[in-house]
Amino acid sequence: MNTPRKVPVSILTGFLGSGKTTLLNRILSEEHGKRIAVIENEYGEVGIDQALVINADEEIFEMANGCICCTVRGDLIRVLGNLMKRRDKFDYVLVETTGLADPGPVAQTFFMDDEIRAEFALDGIVTLVDAAHIEQQLGRSDESTEQVAFADVLVLNKTDLVDDEALDGLESRLREMNRMARVVRSERANVAVDTVLNLDAFNLDQVLERRPTFLEPEYPFEWTGVWSLDSGRYELSLAEGPDPEMSLVVVSGQGADDAALREGAEWCVRRYAEPAEPVRPGKEIPVGKHANLLLDSPGRKSFLLEVDAQVRVGLYAQHTAEEFDLQLTNAEGAAISPEVERTWVAQHEHDDEVGSISIERDGDVDPDRLNAWLGRLLSERGVDIFRMKGFISLAGESRRFVFQGVHMLFDGQPDRPWGDAPRRNQLVFIGRNLDEKSMREGFEACLI
Repeated sequence: MNTPRKVPVSILTGFLGSGKTTLLNRILSEEHGKRIAVIENEYGEVGIDQALVINADEEIFEMANGCICCTVRGDLIRVLGNLMKRRDKFDYVLVETTGLADPGPVAQTFFMDDEIRAEFALDGIVTLVDAAHIEQQLGRSDESTEQVAFADVLVLNKTDLVDDEALDGLESRLREMNRMARVVRSERANVAVDTVLNLDAFNLDQVLERRPTFLEPEYPFEWTGVWSLDSGRYELSLAEGPDPEMSLVVVSGQGADDAALREGAEWCVRRYAEPAEPVRPGKEIPVGKHANLLLDSPGRKSFLLEVDAQVRVGLYAQHTAEEFDLQLTNAEGAAISPEVERTWVAQHEHDDEVGSISIERDGDVDPDRLNAWLGRLLSERGVDIFRMKGFISLAGESRRFVFQGVHMLFDGQPDRPWGDAPRRNQLVFIGRNLDEKSMREGFEACLI
């Protein structure tokens, strides 16, 4: 009996504005005979990228407003699991990450989760590099450095914006950062499909040699405690801590050895990707579900835990027990110490100064006012605006206006007709220390 071939997966990454969506469109439009399922991750409240992808129908799966390398790892597992239910519809998967993602934890998914590892094979990591802006990005962003370091193929894009001498110097720098990656130069991500798909290039041994901690995953929680409990009612109490809520999952039947804790941790990754149930003080904590214990008033808070029969219970908590003076007591009020405690590598911290602003407004825009506003915005804040994209409803224009930009570079053109669709303006800006109030007011002044 033949073992079914694993589905190859390519991770498409690169810093904001490097050309990932352009390359994705090229791949989807060429005659290569592959049926490709696309998984996208967007950064921001308004999903723009799916509407920028040609033929964006049922094969596009979007994971919006989250970091694909943190809590959304569970979301990625869920989407891949759902894809396998329609295995006959595709034979290749492309995962396009947000430009602010470290691709390492994304790649981990295909090795850490048993179900995913059995069905999918990581074919390679393709990183797009914006030749005009990568030098300043490498100096300001750890993510852009990781994207280069993990690449199997580096697509040095937008070469038409940089002279040959600068390109040669940049390519030398990239090769110093990653000597094993193939470097391909391009304009507008115009590369042959066979340079980025069916690479069979991701080598786990080489990655482990370069980064021994690669298979030590990041988690959306920091601490686990395991208690051996008899049947009865217990009280979990927390003092005031750094957050107004404590996010956690309670696992019944939790083992106490290292293998069982790791198995429970991977199971909880999926739970953390689900919407958390809010639990108010005095209420019972649901077992096996992601819950937020609400701590939004002063003083110590207590929550209930009901145990039907003797069992080991594991608590996977967002923060450590010390931060909230977490205690578990029995019906007599006696404190019970955990049998085992474990601290995990918490998910990485993003630059708190980097954020996104999403603007959605109905109505038509005056082109002259829009040009004047964007000109002022880019001249004053262009360095801090990493990426901008969206759709504009221009007065007197039957087609929607699509725009994209990186720092001070701006490109826009009419797209398909609005037709019966509502003429709605949707804009997303991603950058550092953006003034949301001022930007909203500036755009609204462009409306007629």
